[in-house]
Amino acid sequence: MKAVLLAVAAALLLAACAPFPFPEGRTVSFVQRDTADTRLGRAVAPQVAAHPQLTGVVALGDGRDAFAARALLAAAAERTLDVQYYIWHADLSGMLLFDALLQAAERGVRVRLLLDDLNTAGLDRLLAAFDRHPNVEVRLFNPFPSRRWRWLGYLTDFARLNRRMHNKSFTADNQVTIVGGRNVGDEYFGAGQDLLFVDLDVMAVGSVVDEVSSDFDRYWASASAWPVERIVGRVGASEADELAARVASARRDPLAVEYLRAVGRQPFVRELLAGTLAFEWAGAQLVSDDPAKGLGFAEAHAMLPSRLEALLGRPQHEFELVSPYFVPGRVGTEALTRMAGRGVRVRVLTNSLEATDVAAVHAGYAKRRETLLAAGVELFEMKGAVAPDAVAGSGVMGSSASSLHAKTFSVDRARVFVGSFNFDPRSARLNTEMGVIIDSAMLADRIAGVFDERVSRHAYEVRRNDSGELRWIEWMNGDPIVHDDEPYASLTRRLGTQLLSLLPIEWLL
Repeated sequence: MKAVLLAVAAALLLAACAPFPFPEGRTVSFVQRDTADTRLGRAVAPQVAAHPQLTGVVALGDGRDAFAARALLAAAAERTLDVQYYIWHADLSGMLLFDALLQAAERGVRVRLLLDDLNTAGLDRLLAAFDRHPNVEVRLFNPFPSRRWRWLGYLTDFARLNRRMHNKSFTADNQVTIVGGRNVGDEYFGAGQDLLFVDLDVMAVGSVVDEVSSDFDRYWASASAWPVERIVGRVGASEADELAARVASARRDPLAVEYLRAVGRQPFVRELLAGTLAFEWAGAQLVSDDPAKGLGFAEAHAMLPSRLEALLGRPQHEFELVSPYFVPGRVGTEALTRMAGRGVRVRVLTNSLEATDVAAVHAGYAKRRETLLAAGVELFEMKGAVAPDAVAGSGVMGSSASSLHAKTFSVDRARVFVGSFNFDPRSARLNTEMGVIIDSAMLADRIAGVFDERVSRHAYEVRRNDSGELRWIEWMNGDPIVHDDEPYASLTRRLGTQLLSLLPIEWLL
């Protein structure tokens, strides 16, 4: 028996050690650009024609609006749906969106679904069954060769598997796209979860949509995108029937019925269906990493940080940054402190230790707090439970038991970035990221307005006292409450974070 176990272990290790090949023989497909005669094309044509070379954007700050936008686009699509995500949970909202995609495929819509493979554990049969539909193709980015013993891949192929596709986009008929920070799952859409990730997407029409579609093609054809069938194997008709049964069951679930009813009551839904939804028209540009970054082949000058700096320009007056996983590192800390030294007002909103879902990331941020504060950078940490007082269209503040997940920043109240990029080493050098830069004073002013008007109610302001010690200021009914330690975080959590901050893991965060 022992010899058999050793033989099995050796075989697994040999399989994991084998170099991951290029995915030869894949089907070839591209964005369909002749979609002006679709229902979506006809719906947006008058406004697009009236604003040539511009992009119409609507901020999706509310989770239910964000779900509704995706579901309605899937229902309206007639030719193509190109969908790219880092996480897709098989929970209530995830199954409802699977259902929406499946119904679109049944109508003859070509559905291409590209998922990062890090978070697909337990979904192999579901994804393979979905892929079995003749109008659906599913690919996995940087897949794990061993489905049952994924950790073996890290032992032998860490350099590749440590690089993930963090991009998020949802594009219908090459006419309307959604780009931003949300993954697919109940916590992102406010669907019956105790914890809500406060997030931000933009729905866009016009010039930037074709850029998003072309970028999807680039990732779809990349060396990291593997057909799901090659990774998990074929499934039969019984698995397809199981998928159909699961999505039908999701539709009948009382929680789903209640959630869909609440979604249908959203003003956003009525305005979108009535064609009265007001887009803001502005110059916009997609910024996206080369998918070769997923294999470590992208050039540093072509990665998102360098491109964002070039496209956003040098802040002259204000720089507002919202990032749930804020790990500035030495380089980022120096950049922000230099900015503050030039007289630029720099304000950062991130998660408090109480609110974060990744304590190691908070440790990477905490070790830089004193340096940033000493240079004049203003730091705010979102509370773990805040009142339902959302900033209309901004998505930066949320409701009870919230954790910040939005990723956005604004420059001089003139330009805004909305996307998947966190201000951390992982987003900068390891994961692929994407987002849009929008020349919108209105959106930029909303982000600044969060700091001006709402942060004091929903976040702690971190300050240094006369002795240089950190203090957290919490405002309650206009009165300040001063915390000497990280508010509402247990001693064990605080000590654990301090220990993590001593480890040389910043480059992984």
